[in-house]
Amino acid sequence: MLTRVLHLSDLHFGAGADDAIEHGAPVLIERFEPELVIASGDLSHRGRGDQLSRASQFLRSLGPPVLAVPGNHDIPYAFPARFTSSFREFERQWETTEPTYASPTLHVIGLNSVRPWRHQSGGIRSSQLTAAEERLRTAEPTAFQIVVLHHHLVGAPWRSRKKPVARRNHVLASLVDAGADLILAGHIHQAAVSERHEFEISRGGERGVVVSIAPGLGQPRPRRQGEARGVHVYEIEERSLRIHTFVWRGTGWGLTAERLFPRGREPFDSEPA
Repeated sequence: MLTRVLHLSDLHFGAGADDAIEHGAPVLIERFEPELVIASGDLSHRGRGDQLSRASQFLRSLGPPVLAVPGNHDIPYAFPARFTSSFREFERQWETTEPTYASPTLHVIGLNSVRPWRHQSGGIRSSQLTAAEERLRTAEPTAFQIVVLHHHLVGAPWRSRKKPVARRNHVLASLVDAGADLILAGHIHQAAVSERHEFEISRGGERGVVVSIAPGLGQPRPRRQGEARGVHVYEIEERSLRIHTFVWRGTGWGLTAERLFPRGREPFDSEPA
């Protein structure tokens, strides 16, 4: 059985130049018919109520259920609201900063990695990881398990001063031990996809997990080199995960990469030379 998920990130509603968002995403919905749309933060540009409302209306207009988590741009910039009512406007639209989506095919949990006293870097508290383990344990036995946060766990392929989530080795290990098959984020406006065995020493038999960072769909800084504009589409099957990366070309989408990963503990059989 094939299950599809559309992953958007860093929409930055309110920054202008929203054509790729408003005209591009519905095309992919019609083409792939995903079960779920995931939005991994920075839905708005300045965390204002009107911007978050526009983002919410757009995402819900796509049709499939939406799971959204906040990014560092989704909280107020001004003092004291940044600290006294950090997530009030986000929760007004989405009810919670740590949502869950559950079905027989998917079990997806969101984690809030935004820390109001940090502008760029984020973190996940130990209590969040403990709760994440409990939330993942409630998954249907057949469900593919996904964890979503805003701050990245793997580095950007091009230059970036943005720091990954704090204690990322600990965060990754905790989420893998809890049962995560796929960990999603955004923040760096660049696509970065890797399987844990590509960057961790393997001693054999470790459970696999794919870490995937979506390129930004919004483009608040159009002249900044190294900030792609695109999305990921995930195709999940019993033994594999395929990731399609699409980039926006001004009037339509271009498929720029496809990656295939095994599920579980065993790699794919290598092809004979």
